[in-house]
Amino acid sequence: MRLLIIGTLDGQIGAASQIAMARGAKVRHVVTLEAGLEELRGQGADLVMIDVKCDIRTLIDSLEAERIVVPVVACGIASDASAAVRAIKAGAKEYIPLPPDAELIAAVIAAVTQESHNIVFKDPRMSQTLKLAEQVANSDASIMITGESGTGKELVARFIHKKSRRADKRFVAVNCAAIPENLLESELFGHEKGAFTGAVARRVGKFEEANGGTLLLDEISEMDVRLQSKLLRVLQEKEIDRVGGSQPVKVDVRILATSNRHMEEEVRKGTFREDLYYRLNVVTLALPALRERPLDITVLADHFIKRYSEANGLPSRPLSAEGRQMLVRHSWRGNVRELENCMHRAVLLAQGPEIGAEAILLSGGAVGTNPDPVVAQAAVAAASVTAGSATGLVGKTVAEVERDLILDTLNAYLGNRTHAANILGISIRTLRNKLKQYADDGVAVPPPAGGEPDRAAI
Repeated sequence: MRLLIIGTLDGQIGAASQIAMARGAKVRHVVTLEAGLEELRGQGADLVMIDVKCDIRTLIDSLEAERIVVPVVACGIASDASAAVRAIKAGAKEYIPLPPDAELIAAVIAAVTQESHNIVFKDPRMSQTLKLAEQVANSDASIMITGESGTGKELVARFIHKKSRRADKRFVAVNCAAIPENLLESELFGHEKGAFTGAVARRVGKFEEANGGTLLLDEISEMDVRLQSKLLRVLQEKEIDRVGGSQPVKVDVRILATSNRHMEEEVRKGTFREDLYYRLNVVTLALPALRERPLDITVLADHFIKRYSEANGLPSRPLSAEGRQMLVRHSWRGNVRELENCMHRAVLLAQGPEIGAEAILLSGGAVGTNPDPVVAQAAVAAASVTAGSATGLVGKTVAEVERDLILDTLNAYLGNRTHAANILGISIRTLRNKLKQYADDGVAVPPPAGGEPDRAAI
């Protein structure tokens, strides 16, 4: 794990560094906030520890503006409670009192580096898919991973990286659907200072970050055709041009790509370049939907129950027989991601010695007989999204029906754009464009779920 320390930490730099390195971290240290941002733009980090005397709010705002994703932990004198409060309000994830405690720093590092990418499975179909993935992992061939949203495409990509000869190098993922088109080129290839409005400093792109390792292009089918041609050149020449740069930069990167679309159809429609498709598609791994591997449903359910029971400090209750039957019978349109959310809710709602049917809220389906008003209200909201009333549609235009469906789905999923897009069967970019249109028309749009960035206005 790469740890960047910013500031003096009241003279405790040596002690904190020694503790972190003893836990396997690679430590870099800078004194000023500006130097810290330069380090993050050039080399990146997995965790930032910053002195509370530094301007944490400016750091957080700069990271958000430049789309640098890294957890920030503040450090300061143990007796200064007000500084700890200010740091958390400014956006720090945790506060570590000084002098540093070895066990506390170890716990923070463990939380950041916690292995949460293990693939839990039992069904033979998933076993066959992973066997093929392991077979091709040790090559440098580009691999296309396809499957419905929520099937675990990124997990399989990480599995391939860990089984490859590049496992000791970086695995870098970029979501092509989540970044606005006009910024994706800079995100991939980097930019020089002043290359465009907002380019306040030189920034290396994902290709350079992943040099020697693996780069995952998630949802590559959402990439604009014009950028696809530049990506094809990079794959052919093995060099990138930073935006605003004058000299090409050599890169050695193994490419993995994912899509939830039928790529051959995208090629036929002209939305994806055929030559790029064949360059990426040396090997295809097609992940089965959760409903196509039923033996994994209850195994995954037990796994998520244990995870979220521990995370919420609750006893790990077993899943009742009736609850298991409900899960197996459900269609799981959102696949493993939907099951994970369902089990998280069930852990929080369960009241007896078991997690029964009354605690399981299935999207688009009936809920077990539960008199609890919160559960009942949520069940009605979810059911109304998929069922709808035929009489309520009469007199409305198609655009109005579409708008109501999108907003109702968003409300049912508590504003979560990603989950709503999955259920609606549209890309996250399409959903955000629709929401921007509604907002411009003066329609109230549900705010994003906690922790989810709101790019509806982009």
